[in-house]
Amino acid sequence: MAQVPLNAIRAFDAVVRTGSFKAAAESLCVTQSAVSHQVRHLEDWLGRPLFDRSGPRPRLLSEGEDLARVAALSLDGSAAACARLG
Repeated sequence: MAQVPLNAIRAFDAVVRTGSFKAAAESLCVTQSAVSHQVRHLEDWLGRPLFDRSGPRPRLLSEGEDLARVAALSLDGSAAACARLG
């Protein structure tokens, strides 16, 4: 399997945390389109959808729940390690 797309994981985590692609884009200081493309890239890489986009807000599918937990822990752990070094 190819290397994990970390930027896509970061975008995915931001959507999960904020509840929307627009808010995720604002928190990452990128466009909404960039977040959408990154999440789509992750879904393509995994071979499955992570969100139901049919409603007004994206709804995390069961396939994405485990990834969301692990991504949050990993990103938080990385941030904490960097803070300790800085």
